[in-house]
Amino acid sequence: MKQARGNVFLAGVGGQGTLLASEVLGEAFLVGGYDVKKSEVHGMAQRGGAVTTHLRYGPKVFSPLIETGSADLLVAFEKMEALRFAHFLKPAGAAVVNAQEIMPPSVATGRERYPENMGERLAGAIPNLYLIDALAAALSLREVRAVNMVMVGAASRLLPLPEDCYLEALRARLPERIVEVNAKAFQAGRALMAPRGAGR
Repeated sequence: MKQARGNVFLAGVGGQGTLLASEVLGEAFLVGGYDVKKSEVHGMAQRGGAVTTHLRYGPKVFSPLIETGSADLLVAFEKMEALRFAHFLKPAGAAVVNAQEIMPPSVATGRERYPENMGERLAGAIPNLYLIDALAAALSLREVRAVNMVMVGAASRLLPLPEDCYLEALRARLPERIVEVNAKAFQAGRALMAPRGAGR
């Protein structure tokens, strides 16, 4: 999947750090010498609503928006959000999905039910699926807020940048006091994807 240009679609819910993850990814591509365009949608983010980011990179990028069916990589921080936005992927695109299930407000209040058999449904919708337990990796570092950097680390295995670009991006985008734990989370995410395909 390594190439000169590409489209990355990130999806999560409010409070998961999806937007910070997209900032780090965008910065990493800038460090790597790419042009980057990014567009964010904050859908009731503070109430657990959907949060998405379109991120496009290449020698020159003119529009930040990813058209349906044209994303090379979907990075989903929650299972249902992965299924909700799977239609953005190319037929040969890949998805890195956090195995976590977060109940949206409609489920928490009992108005709706969380879909059953999400793993099977995702596998049916996304042939090139990498399902990883990013929450467990973050908890092993005693920092639940680092789930987003675990996801960035996992996604980095499918993107055309050297590891140093991401570490430099972390130093540029995060306060110095939390760079170390987030760098460890990034490495934990990479480990979940090595050897390639181990997270499927």
